[in-house]
Amino acid sequence: MNLQLESTEIVVILALVFISVFILLASLSIPVFGEQKKVRRRLQQRLGEITPESGQPSIGSLLRARYLKKLNPLERQLESLPGMESLARLIEQSGSKVMAYKVVVLSLLLSAAGFALLLFVTKYWPVALAVAAVLIVAPYLRLLYLRQKRMLEFEAQLPEAIDIIKRALLTGHPFSESLNLVAEGLEGPVSLEFGITYSDLSYGSDLRRAMLGLLERVPSVTLMAFVTAVLVQKETGGNLAEILSNIGSVIRGRFRFQRRVKTLSAEGRLSAWILMLVPFGLFGLIYFTTPGYMETLVRSERGHQLIMISFVLMLVGALWIRRLLRIEV
Repeated sequence: MNLQLESTEIVVILALVFISVFILLASLSIPVFGEQKKVRRRLQQRLGEITPESGQPSIGSLLRARYLKKLNPLERQLESLPGMESLARLIEQSGSKVMAYKVVVLSLLLSAAGFALLLFVTKYWPVALAVAAVLIVAPYLRLLYLRQKRMLEFEAQLPEAIDIIKRALLTGHPFSESLNLVAEGLEGPVSLEFGITYSDLSYGSDLRRAMLGLLERVPSVTLMAFVTAVLVQKETGGNLAEILSNIGSVIRGRFRFQRRVKTLSAEGRLSAWILMLVPFGLFGLIYFTTPGYMETLVRSERGHQLIMISFVLMLVGALWIRRLLRIEV
């Protein structure tokens, strides 16, 4: 009986450690430049304002309607549920190829399985509920991470893409053909997105809609500078190659500053990891070397309450540290 009790206690402790480390990773693994979410929201709002001005539906809505027509009736109903379009946009921006409703089903299955397993093993429903809450958001956090990674990769490749477009314009190529040169000459998300934009132009879409569609798929301030320059030059005229040369220099300077800020904030991130992980290491060391010292904390109801309170306070600390490390560039 004692062995069973000790095993249950170990499972409870490991589950709490899993929850805390997962929250820590979700908080501190996000890049130091944390204003991207606000920027994307402003970009999406601006795109929503621009699209009605053009009097035509956006490229994204047309592609969404075409995508739904290819599905069977059941999948079409599931994909048409509230929130599925936003989730599908997140999946597309992350570079994944899974349907939105399958992500929801996976989240529910993971949450239900985790809750049932922890409740069966520990008989302690708060821990099972906490693990279920973590597992239900795990697929979404994974998609957010993949989107962030893809956006950073796109922005890192964008200066080179702008240079290719500039050289193509200087040699006499039309703008649409310069986009095709980017798609053929580079790899990764830049090649894919510029290839889609080139296809839009080739199939008769006007430049404004094609460029706004690119910005809708890749909501980035860096890309917005490029799109704005192209659209303004289309309306007012001017030397687009020279404008793109200046924009490329500005983007490279911004990246250099970002890397500088990331280097200067590395010490803060390391301190955050140490502050958050030392309590777990110290607890494990004391528990396995002198179990009697932790017996009251682990076995008593009051001890369980203190452990839960400490985990909540550590979560607050992790979120506060993350806020301190967010630097807008």
